Amino acid sequence: MMFRLLLLVLWSWVVSETAAQSPNVVFINVDDLGYRDLGYMGSSYYETPNIDRLAQEGMVFTQAYAGAANCAPSRACLLSGMNTPRHGIYTVGNSDRGDTRTRKVIPASNQTVLADSIYTLAELFRGQGYVTGTFGKWHLGDNPTTQGFDVNAGGSHRGNPGKNGYFSPYNVDHLPDGPEGEYLTDRLTSEAIGFLQANQEKPFFLYLPYYTVHTPIIGKKELVERFDKKETTHGQDNPIYAAMTASLDENVGRLLTEIDRLQLRSNTIVVFTSDNGGIRDISYQDPLRAGKGSYYEGGIRVPLIIHWPEKITPQTICTTPVSNLDFYPTFQSILNVQSEEEQPLDGVDITPLLLGKEITERPLFWHFPIYLQAYHPTEDGGRDPLFRTRPGSVVRLGEWKLHHYYEDDSLELYNLNKDLGETTNVANDYPDVRNKLYQLLTNWFKSHQLDLSFPKNPDYDSEFEQQQKTKVLR
Repeated sequence: MMFRLLLLVLWSWVVSETAAQSPNVVFINVDDLGYRDLGYMGSSYYETPNIDRLAQEGMVFTQAYAGAANCAPSRACLLSGMNTPRHGIYTVGNSDRGDTRTRKVIPASNQTVLADSIYTLAELFRGQGYVTGTFGKWHLGDNPTTQGFDVNAGGSHRGNPGKNGYFSPYNVDHLPDGPEGEYLTDRLTSEAIGFLQANQEKPFFLYLPYYTVHTPIIGKKELVERFDKKETTHGQDNPIYAAMTASLDENVGRLLTEIDRLQLRSNTIVVFTSDNGGIRDISYQDPLRAGKGSYYEGGIRVPLIIHWPEKITPQTICTTPVSNLDFYPTFQSILNVQSEEEQPLDGVDITPLLLGKEITERPLFWHFPIYLQAYHPTEDGGRDPLFRTRPGSVVRLGEWKLHHYYEDDSLELYNLNKDLGETTNVANDYPDVRNKLYQLLTNWFKSHQLDLSFPKNPDYDSEFEQQQKTKVLR
């Protein structure tokens, strides 16, 4: 008995000492923020001086990717470190989107909750003595406090704040109403600042998944009026969306200012990114093709800044492709802990990149065996005017990217160095490259034991489908 007690005391001491030496982590995960919706990424219409300053002080990744092209699966990838086939979350709600008469196959089933058996990133931090808090959108279950977070403000199954939901009284769960007219982005930042103040003497993992800039598009009146008078650029001209982006930037500034005031910056890693690409009908990401829900670059390539004083050289740019699947093994490495034996991880440790070194080139995979209907057929930039994407998988290796669609077993190959907009399919021009990437996909399918024998949909009507395509493109 005495020996067990001694071991427990020793383990507690080891955990507390490890935590004391490890950096705090602030992870800002914006909802539906497009790749080019920031000043430092080239936008002249949106105003993001605080985020631009963070980019100057840290490392900017120009080829960062989400693990999926829409909200829930991307977040599941981030929090679990596992790609979509492992956790089974492919989309929000049902997988058979769109008119059944336009779907050739029956899609895979979809999970809507991250299984409790998965050891989340929050549980990883908490297991090392960190206090953990999340402030905003969870979207993977009813309450993130069951999956590693000590504090939750505003997180539940809900994927957006609902009608008029950006102003108090709110519609979101686990967040008491504030004064009438209080703005949700302001409130979540205030909650996060309160968490910082309460835990400044402890190591912390602060996850800040803002609901903004997800629909409904609602901004503060004075900001909307300001941007309504500003000169726009092609495809970036929505003053309400610009107002939301400005509020986001203001609140990132508030948070960073408080970190500085509490003298925490030198031992705090700050990550700023988006959960997936932006909605093209709201904001263009040209030259990237398409947007949220698509597996062209506009749907999965995201902004990413990492700031880590005395480790990352300021004003550095990383062009190596990375994924949000990489954060889990990277934080494991920083914390110097091993993963759960039963939980495989699909990313890699990118700490060497942060320290100015290289990592071995590896393929990146996406698997989306379901349907997502179009937002706006003539604006989406997708392969099909009826859907943002149909069932398929994608692999990227180096400059090459291959799409495989299951309905017709078709392949699209693009050289991203020469054709970032994925405008010209060169699958027939480079058969060796096409076959190499296709074999990578095939091997990946086998390693994940994926069943790709999609049953034909008995309700499919090719004539009706063609009529619908003609109708929506008029």
